[in-house]
Amino acid sequence: MITINKVNCKMKNILFLCCFIASSISILAQKKPFDASNAREGESVEYCHQHIKLIEALKDSAFAVQFAKDKAEYQKATKDPIEKGIVYKIPVVFHVLHNNGIENISHEQILTGLANLNRDFRLQNLDALTVHAEFLGMPADIEVEFVLATKAPNGACFNGVTRTLSPYSYLGDNGDDQVGVVINENNVFQGQWPGNNYLNVFVCGNIGGAAGYTSYPSGNSATNMTNGIWLLHNYLGSVGTSSVSHARVLTHEVGHWLNLPHTWGSTNNPALATNCNTDDGVADTPNCIGVQACVLNSNTCNSDNAYWGFDIRDNVENYMDYSYCSKMFTEGQKTRMRTALQSNNTGRSNLWSAPNLLATGAGGLLTLCNADFTADQTTICQGQSVEFLDASFNLVTSRVWSFIGGNPSSSSIANPIVTYNLPGLYPVTLTATDGTTNDIETKTNYIRVLPSATSLPFWEGFESYTTLANLPNWEIYNPNNNNEFELGNNTAYTGIKCAKLGNFGQAPSNIDELISAPIDLSIIPDSGIVTLSFRYAYRKRTVDDFEYLKVFITNNCGNTWAQRKTISGNLLSPYASGSSWAPTSNDDWVTVHMPNVTNNYFTSDFRMRFRFEGEGGNNFYLDDINLYAGGPSDEIVQIATISDMEGLVNGVSIFPNPAEDAITVQFNAQLNTAIHYKMLDITGKFLQGNAIMAIEGENLLVLDTQKLSAGTYLIQLISEGRSVTLPFIIR
Repeated sequence: MITINKVNCKMKNILFLCCFIASSISILAQKKPFDASNAREGESVEYCHQHIKLIEALKDSAFAVQFAKDKAEYQKATKDPIEKGIVYKIPVVFHVLHNNGIENISHEQILTGLANLNRDFRLQNLDALTVHAEFLGMPADIEVEFVLATKAPNGACFNGVTRTLSPYSYLGDNGDDQVGVVINENNVFQGQWPGNNYLNVFVCGNIGGAAGYTSYPSGNSATNMTNGIWLLHNYLGSVGTSSVSHARVLTHEVGHWLNLPHTWGSTNNPALATNCNTDDGVADTPNCIGVQACVLNSNTCNSDNAYWGFDIRDNVENYMDYSYCSKMFTEGQKTRMRTALQSNNTGRSNLWSAPNLLATGAGGLLTLCNADFTADQTTICQGQSVEFLDASFNLVTSRVWSFIGGNPSSSSIANPIVTYNLPGLYPVTLTATDGTTNDIETKTNYIRVLPSATSLPFWEGFESYTTLANLPNWEIYNPNNNNEFELGNNTAYTGIKCAKLGNFGQAPSNIDELISAPIDLSIIPDSGIVTLSFRYAYRKRTVDDFEYLKVFITNNCGNTWAQRKTISGNLLSPYASGSSWAPTSNDDWVTVHMPNVTNNYFTSDFRMRFRFEGEGGNNFYLDDINLYAGGPSDEIVQIATISDMEGLVNGVSIFPNPAEDAITVQFNAQLNTAIHYKMLDITGKFLQGNAIMAIEGENLLVLDTQKLSAGTYLIQLISEGRSVTLPFIIR
């Protein structure tokens, strides 16, 4: 969390005063020796660089002059009477900058963050009743409320949240760059969201090593969109990616945004006992040096004894300290913040003005301006259910849903649960109303119900397709809306077709996935072995490229996924090609075997997912995806209907199946040829076999199965290096 006063300069040159540094990224970002006096006890990250940045910034004479002037003017204004009893409402916009990861937080999480902020500023937090006895009765109702804006700068209605898809979510060293991306690429209005019209809160995956930062009120940035607050996604709200222990970071940052320093001032580390000379400019917050934990008995300075008339402990429960037991503002802090809201030159007074509340949709009656909805999942197996959420804004009094192919087929409740029993792509329609205005939202092909599970062995060579779009057997995921997996011709390892991702020339930070339909592994015994094999071809674009191929599997149709394979960097390929590359021979391909499909995945709803994470490299090709019982095989294990013995044998079948005492293997030989047969158990263990001379035409091979126990087995026919495998069952 940062507080800054700034002169005319761009954000990248402005003082960043960072607090509550997030441990997950700050360890990587730290460039100076670790300073334990600036960290919480037992932790290895620093929580605030305020004094370091401020001292450095004050070396700039122009900054120092402006800083002193702002401070003097504010101290003078604080002495004037401030009208109380009026609740100021502030329009807020949350700009979620994400790269399709967990940082793309839910609307619910954002609403909890806003609710927590209002709770704290209106003294509705019950823990304010539990402050230390010396501060009972002191917690103040700031009489400031924060309201989601419902109108964009162009007057368009929205729900108070913008979303911007960009890798800059994690490139947080320059907040100016992040704001620029939001301005140009958000999904509501491309342009400035002025800082004197909206409190802009930027929610990101990385903000330069801090959990939050902002700026003091300043006339130099009154209308600038950078006159806002930055937060890590996991420090907003108390649900989703955040937690109760992180829930008050926004309260702390808004305190800074309304001109509150830390309780110990702005120039020293917390817990530096050698310095009690700095103060926060608020009379009723005792002088202190700050705490590194919730130390309720902390009493670090006696320079406040004259004001209080007795030796008083530190107010470690104040929102502007570092402790996780913060629960109050004081009346002095209230006066300071409400004084900030009177300022015309900083733009703060315009925020709560009646014309601005009307223009931003934060002060009037809500109406319906857009019907919209989401679902907890959009790809399911047959018989599974989907929960829908009415996300219409900003007022809905009633609605009617239509679910073609679903049960129920219609509903009027806000969050219906619908079951789909037949495979296919289905639309969903929502008609919403506020009693006067109606709006209809239809999403075509929104729900994908996967086909029935196929059985082992499974082989995908993409030979039977003319396009990969809307295939029943494969789902394509392309969140960046650029090049996606498509059918590659004349570049395959086997046959002429494969799956191709045109990664060459794409911007960095792309994710593309190819996800299978369900495959039935439930017939495999717990002691069995299943192998997933595939072939890929790939080149880097430059020798420094570092890209990933990741393979995930699921045992519940995709409700949860487990990562089972990662190939990256030079392991993916040590070779580079500066132009768009395609394989020209089988030597360009790599075969991968994954024998780690363990028995907890032996279900009827097994699926696999291939994810390529691109960073501006070259093209990627995928072929011969093969899932089969037994150990790794360099030869494709497949069923007869996709015969690898074309020209030798076709029409292979087994009957009866299931069987008891014997089975008959029937096949048509295309010519007189020697065929070797093998009977295997489901783990691939050899049980019996022999060579036979097949005669051109129909052949019958009768095999005794009396000694086999109940279970699943395999018959494999092999000739001239080619094979075909079929399963059969003994009852």
